[in-house]
Amino acid sequence: MNESNTNTPSGKTLELYLITGLSGAGKSSALKILEDLNYEAIDNLPVSLLPNVVDMVLSDMQSDVLPALAIGIDVRTRNFQADMVLENLAELRARPYISLKIIYFDSSNEVLARRFTETRRKHPLDQDSQIMDCIARERQMMSIVRDEADFIYDTSGVDIQELRQTLTHQFEREHGGDMSIMVSSFAYPRGLPRDADLVFDVRFLRNPHYVESLKSLTGMDPEIQDYVSGDERFVEFCNRITDLIFFALPEYKDEGKSYLKIAFGCTGGRHRSVFMAEKIAKMLNERGFAANVGHRELPIKKNLA
Repeated sequence: MNESNTNTPSGKTLELYLITGLSGAGKSSALKILEDLNYEAIDNLPVSLLPNVVDMVLSDMQSDVLPALAIGIDVRTRNFQADMVLENLAELRARPYISLKIIYFDSSNEVLARRFTETRRKHPLDQDSQIMDCIARERQMMSIVRDEADFIYDTSGVDIQELRQTLTHQFEREHGGDMSIMVSSFAYPRGLPRDADLVFDVRFLRNPHYVESLKSLTGMDPEIQDYVSGDERFVEFCNRITDLIFFALPEYKDEGKSYLKIAFGCTGGRHRSVFMAEKIAKMLNERGFAANVGHRELPIKKNLA
């Protein structure tokens, strides 16, 4: 190691994020998002060059602000070997001035296959094999890397906007260190959001879907909010939920958790769950927490690239 490599600005640490995971799970989209968040992003870097890139960045430092690097490494790399990846990462983790985290993107086999079909892209491991065979082989190759990951995101039911929200609240560099909270709504028939930490079922509240004048509206509309909050069980339910959340948040924070996702589900994901997510997010922000809100089932957005 060159002596210059250790001359980092006093008290500063280089943030290094390895972006990896399964092909089609959103790694390229994640790199673009992190680049928008002022990370220096490099995609498809041969793992053997990773220590050299880090040394180059450190030796070129001209200010007391170290950059944050987001580097994509996956099976597209020639002669990719997962054990070699971990070996190189272990060497970097041993350096006291580098904070290295692995961000792993995963998705269900069916969703991955559909994405390759829709985009007409060829899987990196495709050698006249069936797409499911390629996915299974890649999943096996990447399993030991996944086991070492610091963050795992399952993007099976996630579009690009929701991924942007999630990564922004988790990795925005200007973030002051408080816990970031994402409050979302979803429809149970489409499955639970896999990355949710707390999930609440609001299907017992009266359903505006069966009121003709309300059916086409959403939980963002006052008419829906008045209808749902008019349920005699609503006030007690809301009070119990907020008591639980406000009790748990300081405990999560003390544990070192920096990001929390709270999800509310109903049948269609358009009325009751949307209203509850909006209401809880507003209450959290009024209490000084950094909370944002997203609705999985409201207008369909662009899929992951």
